[in-house]
Amino acid sequence: MVRRAEVKDIPALMGLLDQVNLVHHLGRPDLFRRATKYSPHQLEILLQDPTMEIFVFADESGAVLGHAFCQLQEVPPEHRLLEPVRTLYIDDICVDAAARGKGVGSALCSHVKRRAKALGCHNITLNVWACNPGAEAFYRKSGFLPQKTGMEVIL
Repeated sequence: MVRRAEVKDIPALMGLLDQVNLVHHLGRPDLFRRATKYSPHQLEILLQDPTMEIFVFADESGAVLGHAFCQLQEVPPEHRLLEPVRTLYIDDICVDAAARGKGVGSALCSHVKRRAKALGCHNITLNVWACNPGAEAFYRKSGFLPQKTGMEVIL
């Protein structure tokens, strides 16, 4: 049920990206405009990018119920401070609101973990906004632990 995203999935991806944006916009309207992260044209380009790993969860009828946008990142061996590790960064995971609680997110996370291992990654990283406690709880349940904490003061 989890497969690599294709151009035919772009309309469904746009709908999911809209849902992600709404959560962020409602949680932090001071930071997030009411728009999607990518345009359909940008998605076409991303689907061809060799550093991107974009997956969808599709049901038996082919309806896309969730996505995972991941990017392969590598620290170069000549870096003075950091170890030369390969990381799969989860830029975005979304499960359609109507499909939440049905294992879609877990299936996507399991697939991403298998893919990261196959790519020889040391770890998988992601960022979660404090205004999205449901996502944080899901990631913790999926085995993710805090790596670092971002902080701010609003002026």
